[in-house]
Formats: sequence, structure tokens, C-alpha cells
Amino acid sequence: MADAFEKPNTVEPAEAEGLVLRLAIRFGVGVGLACALWMAGLQMMGGNGFGPKQLLAQLLVPLVAVASEWMLRRQLRPHRPGLGRSLGVGTLTVLIAALISAISLVGLAYGAGEPALARHRAEVLEIVRAQQRENPKMQLSATAQQQQVRNVANLNAGGMAISNFTQVLLLGLVLAIPAGIFLRE
Repeated sequence: MADAFEKPNTVEPAEAEGLVLRLAIRFGVGVGLACALWMAGLQMMGGNGFGPKQLLAQLLVPLVAVASEWMLRRQLRPHRPGLGRSLGVGTLTVLIAALISAISLVGLAYGAGEPALARHRAEVLEIVRAQQRENPKMQLSATAQQQQVRNVANLNAGGMAISNFTQVLLLGLVLAIPAGIFLRE
């Protein structure tokens, strides 16, 4: 009786590549915009939109990538998506989300201006100095410590965007690849 109410599968395996792209765009843009809105919201509420709280929104990326893989599997039923399509939709979802997140970080940096970037640099410098003082396992030379301080002083929107892109991409792929392998059948 439940089978009578289920929507029949209308996607043929030959049309699956278009479905992969549509799902990746839909899910990737959605979660990328969620990351962007989270950073903008943090900044508007007086927090640091560039700081470590970004991770809270970035944790959605791997979950949404798995959701896109699951949706592909569901829409192709009774056919199997296969490894390439399953990994493709998850990887494309993560890649699109990472691009949107990084681009929005650059936009936020230019919108918020230099005072917000200076405040972020000050927070990062405070963290770096605290780690240098309190981590006895990692005894850095004086030149290495000075290099870390110079790196913090040279933080700019482009470098933060590259870091954001890399972080979102790696975080998303950590879950998207195993889930894609599992959901291929």
C-alpha cells in the first residue's frame, strides 16, 4: 500500500549527470550561503566574524554533502548511483560551499573594513602569544616566535579567504568521501 503513494523514479541513469550537478549546486549554494550568513551575523552582533566561531557553520558542510549524496541515491532508486556519481555530488557540494564561503569572507572583510581586521589580528596575536608561553612541548626559537608574530601582523583578507577555503574543503571532504563510498550501492 505504501508503494502506491511513493513517487515513481523518473530519472534515467543517462540523466544522472545533470542530476548530480543540480543537487551539488542546490546543496552547495545553500550551505555556502549559511556559512556566509553566519559570518555576517557574527560580525553584526559585535563578535569576530573572522574568528574561530566560523567553525560552527562550517560543520554543516560535511553534513550537507552527505545529504546531497543521500538525495542522489534516493532519486536514482531503483538504480544505483555508482562511486563516481556519489563521490562527484559530495565533492562538488563541498567545493561550491568552500568557494562561496571564501568569497563571502573577502566581501565581509571589505565591508567590515580595516578596524575589524585589526581587531581580528589582535585576537590572533593574543592566542599565538599565549600558546608560545604555555606550550612547553613546543619550544620555538626566538626567530620562529618572531616569525609567527610577523605572520599575524601580515594577515589580510586574501590569506584569510584561502585559509577559509582550505578549511571548509578539507572539513567537508573528511565526511563526504567515506559517505560517498558507502552510499554508492
